[in-house]
Amino acid sequence: MIELEISPDILLKAKLKADELGSLKKSFLNGKGNLTGFLGEALAQSFIGGREENTFEYDIISPSGHTIDVKSKKTAVKPLPHYECSIPAYSHQKCDFYFFVRIEKNTSVGWILGYKESSEYFKEATFLKKGTVDPSNNFVLQIDSYNLPISNLQNDYARFI
Repeated sequence: MIELEISPDILLKAKLKADELGSLKKSFLNGKGNLTGFLGEALAQSFIGGREENTFEYDIISPSGHTIDVKSKKTAVKPLPHYECSIPAYSHQKCDFYFFVRIEKNTSVGWILGYKESSEYFKEATFLKKGTVDPSNNFVLQIDSYNLPISNLQNDYARFI
């Protein structure tokens, strides 16, 4: 897990994008998670490089040509290895890798938790139905999701550079 400070420039750019995007059709938080999502994408890109794409299928093309979709969540605490990453059941993007990021509630820092090849993620993840209590944080799931512990993510980032 890599902790990164969120610079004022990254925060401003993410806020502008979040405001411009508004609320998407299947937005779980009705647009209130946009800032977290854009901050996660910006941190991932600043860490591995590459170029921003922001298609429905992926967010970044790495310097090595891999397509990456970034999944971000807001948190009040530093993530622990047993905490789980999740991907909504309806969200199977056509990307090479999923990157997972947590953003501190006050937007001062974020953590790159790791990544997983998209084809492997769904093989290893546990399917949890809406209404299930997420065992890693006692949160009641609002949508069907595929969850995987942070400890199951990869963190050898050299393949992306």
